Parts: sequence; structure tokens; C-alpha cells
Amino acid sequence: MSSAVLGRARKARDALAVAAVAGLVLAGCATDSGGGGLAADAPIPDDVPAGTSLSVATRVAKAQLEASGLIDELGFTVSDWPTVTAGPDVIQGFRGDAIDLATNAAVPPIQAAATGFDAKIVAVKEKDKAQYELATSPGSDVESLDDLRGRKIAVSPGQAQGVVVLRTLKTLGIGFDEVEIVELPSTQFLTALQSGQVDVAPLSEPSLTKYLDEYGDEGARGIVTPEVDALSVLWAPVSVLEDPAKAAAIKSFIPLWAQGEVWAWENPDEWIQAYYVDSEGVSFEDGKRIIDSVGQEPRYPSSWDHAIQWTQETADILAEGGWFSEIDAEDLFDRRFETVAYESVPEIYRVGADS
Repeated sequence: MSSAVLGRARKARDALAVAAVAGLVLAGCATDSGGGGLAADAPIPDDVPAGTSLSVATRVAKAQLEASGLIDELGFTVSDWPTVTAGPDVIQGFRGDAIDLATNAAVPPIQAAATGFDAKIVAVKEKDKAQYELATSPGSDVESLDDLRGRKIAVSPGQAQGVVVLRTLKTLGIGFDEVEIVELPSTQFLTALQSGQVDVAPLSEPSLTKYLDEYGDEGARGIVTPEVDALSVLWAPVSVLEDPAKAAAIKSFIPLWAQGEVWAWENPDEWIQAYYVDSEGVSFEDGKRIIDSVGQEPRYPSSWDHAIQWTQETADILAEGGWFSEIDAEDLFDRRFETVAYESVPEIYRVGADS
């Protein structure tokens, strides 16, 4: 890797480390169970005490629960539904005690662990269909994956989009020093593409459709990559899981999270209208095309072994690039919750022992 790339990587890593230390100092006693919390090897309670509340950052899941009516089955109070989706922002929400539970890919938990914050994955949905395309800037002459060498590519190392890019480069045999990696939060990808700050940035739906609708006539395009963001997870700070009431509430939420995904898959027209049209502002036709192109039936494993292996491979790529320190992916998963989602859905959506 070139010295410039390594310098940027070290600078980003050092900044994250400083933020981690500052966040832990600010969190203070809020992250200390004081020895009186639920032990890491203790069973998760089944009963949720009255008055229990969680702040839950699950934007898509919230829409699914509302559209399906499953939200009426919540056994606890949701104090807030923060509209926070980007992994680094979720981590800061965890540090500030503003979020108790969130939905992300597996990459933010890697970043959290590598920068010293203790959180655990409590539910896993597996995917094998690509969710991201590599969008090009207007007027760009990048037309295929073969054109990536030497280009300016937006990467957010702590988010799934970034790992899709890094895995794509690795598969193509393109070294990280053979492209110009521009580190940006994913919330800035669209602006960077529009302004020509980068040649390529990974986008998912419905952002990709809205971007191409606006800039497709100017030569912007989406390039398909076979690399998959293989996991969607629910995760929570260890300090939250040490609270028996909150741990029980999370355990009761996981089946609803999984069943909301199943409902959306089985009721595509209602889901398109509720989410893509009413919430995201795309046409019903575009929503249907999005579902047809990137949608896949949800799958919940009885064992997290494959998920842990994929997460370890991803963590190793990030460590190899100098972004984060090495971690043991097994430590990111709280196996006490391993079969909760699996057992809550019909057999057709189960992967593993009884499927």
C-alpha cells in the first residue's frame, strides 16, 4: 500500500481511537454495570417487566411493523425511534446512551470493537444477493468493473458500502494503492458523485434509483458488483444487555423484527406502497423494479457459524487495509440469542438444522 494511503488510513484510525476514548469517558458510569447486572453467560429472561422501554434505531423495521400491524404486539415501550442508520452514527448513539438497539450490517460492530466499544450482535438475517451497485459520477467514462483501477472511489470503512468496495477490489486483484480511496461517510456519497469529487461510490436502493433518475441523462450509471453485504443484524451495547429488563425486551423484539421482514416479502404491493412510495418518494413502478432486482426472501440461520466466518473475513480485510485493528469476530456475537429469530418464522425462511 502506498505511503499516502497508509497515512490516510492511520489518520482515520487514530481519529476513531480518539473518538472512542472520548466517548467512553463521556459515557462513564452509564456503561458500567457495577457488578449488579445480568451476567454475560446468564440466560436472557423471557418476561418483560412493566415500564420497560428501549430506544430502537430500526427505520425499515419500524415501517414494516407499522404496515403489518405487528407494532401492536410490542411488549415494551419504545421511547424513541431515532432515524439513525449509518453505522458510525449508531455507534455514537450507543456511546451517548441515545440508542439501545439498532439494525445495521455486520461492519459497524467490527468498527465498534476495533475502537474499544463493547456491543453484541443479537440477531442475524443472511443475504446472498447484492444490495449495492457502484454508481458513477455524471460524465464519467467508468463503464465496468474493469475500469476501476486508478479511479477515485468513495469508501466508508465502517459501513457495509465500504466493505462491498474493498471486497470488489480484492476479487478483481486491484490493490488498495491502485485506486484513490476517498474516505467519506455514506451520507456524503451522493454529493461527492454529483460534484465529481469521486468517480465511483456504492449506492443501495432507493437512493440509486433516485440518483440515476436525476443524472442518468448525464452519463451516470450503476455498475453491478457480485460482492454481497451478507448480513443484516440487530445489535446492542453490552451495557444494555446487562440490564435484565432491557435484555428481555430485546429478546421479545427479535421475533417481530423477523416477522416484519417476512410480512414485507409476502405482501410486496402493500410494502412498496407503504415504504418506497409513501416514505421514500419513488413511484410504485420503481418500487416494484427495486424489489424485483434486489429483493430476496429473508433467511434466518439456526447457527451463526457462517455469519461469524463472513464477519471475520471482513474484519481481516479492514485490518489488512490499515483501517481497524484485528479482532476476533466470535466476540461480536451473543449466542444466547442465536435461535430466537430462527424459531420465530415459518420453516421456509429457516436456514439450518430443521430446514
